[in-house]
Amino acid sequence: MDATIQWVLTGSLLLGLASGVLGSFALLRKQSLIGDAMAHATLPGICLAFLVTGEKSLPLFLISAAVSGLLATYCIQAITKHSRIKEDTSIGLVLSVFFGFGIVLLTKVSQSSSGNKSGLNDFIFGQAASMVGEDVKLIMIAAIVLLTITFLLFKELKLLTFDPAFAQGLGLPSKTLNLLLMTMITFAVVIGIQMVGVVLMAAMLITPAISARYWTERLDHMVVISGMIGAISGAAGSMASTYANGLPTGPLIVLAATGMFIISLLFAPKRGLLMKAWRHYQLRDVTAREQLFVTLYNLSEDHYKDDSGKFFSIQEISARRSISPKHLAAVLGKMKQEGMVHSSGNNEWKLTNKGLKEAHRIVYNHRLMEVFLMNETKFSGHGISYNQRADIEDWPESVKQELKSLLEEQGRTPFLLSRPELAWTKQTETAGGTNR
Repeated sequence: MDATIQWVLTGSLLLGLASGVLGSFALLRKQSLIGDAMAHATLPGICLAFLVTGEKSLPLFLISAAVSGLLATYCIQAITKHSRIKEDTSIGLVLSVFFGFGIVLLTKVSQSSSGNKSGLNDFIFGQAASMVGEDVKLIMIAAIVLLTITFLLFKELKLLTFDPAFAQGLGLPSKTLNLLLMTMITFAVVIGIQMVGVVLMAAMLITPAISARYWTERLDHMVVISGMIGAISGAAGSMASTYANGLPTGPLIVLAATGMFIISLLFAPKRGLLMKAWRHYQLRDVTAREQLFVTLYNLSEDHYKDDSGKFFSIQEISARRSISPKHLAAVLGKMKQEGMVHSSGNNEWKLTNKGLKEAHRIVYNHRLMEVFLMNETKFSGHGISYNQRADIEDWPESVKQELKSLLEEQGRTPFLLSRPELAWTKQTETAGGTNR
């Protein structure tokens, strides 16, 4: 592999790693757009450094860009704090002013005698191919320093991100930590502008972080996943640029990160759209199944004096439950395969012995839940958490016994299973509709 390709690959990987890690904190603190403002605000710093020195020195450019980015961050915070302007408005204002000033200075540079050789235009959209070994070493050192500081201060940064008031109450220097985090994000932006450019650098902070957010609920896992996504995106973009006849590396890195985001958006186990759709489909079937059990049980209760083995038509079932005919037929078919219901052959249905037991359990729990909701304040001190409400069988036995007593007082206790003469017989099941 060519040495230049190796430098670009290494630099892209390290840039994606550092950007992904720090972008996680920016995202969770709802400061993602500040990274965009920082990136655009670095342009006037780079141009001023060239106008003052008259030579292209990457270390000097990066220092000047960092100062310009921090100044933009301070302006955003000052405007938000000392005026009635909201943060998103102040970000847009500062971004526009700094970037506009940078374009004016860039035009001034290009009009100078040595401006056409400065290569400052590359900082707008990035030019990874112009990087040399010294540039990559500088990125490597900066990335290692940023990752080390993040690792050493992870607990403090975590506390500052989720509960800054509590962090201040513990005596942590919140203002200092906030300034340090903003400085670290600024340097992550600065080291990436030569490769990705000021226009696209914000994507390297936001995209890996938001992609990682789909995969986990824990910050430590999110930081690791975000760093990995950033690193993979950087490496994939640089390799694609190498074999794509000179396509720009920076935009390809951003496109690779966007591809990772789309994969996360669709296939993440808990938050992915496809997985949510699948869970919704499963829940739809489970809910319809429970509704049919309740409906058939209630119909059987209503007609137990007429005939305990009565079959019920699709029209009678649909009148009580709003389920599409196609979905109703599919769920009844599954229940029949499980041995829960029996068909008369004329598209009429009733519960089997097995189905009667399951329906009794479901109806009993439903009715106990209805009684609980009607008397919720009465049971507020019984230690039933919000998460426990989904499964009444996990409730304290004393609560269930009291609910059963209330249900009996209302005359709503399910009774089909408790009366042997009403239970279905195998002869009834095999006789089809003869006992109707």
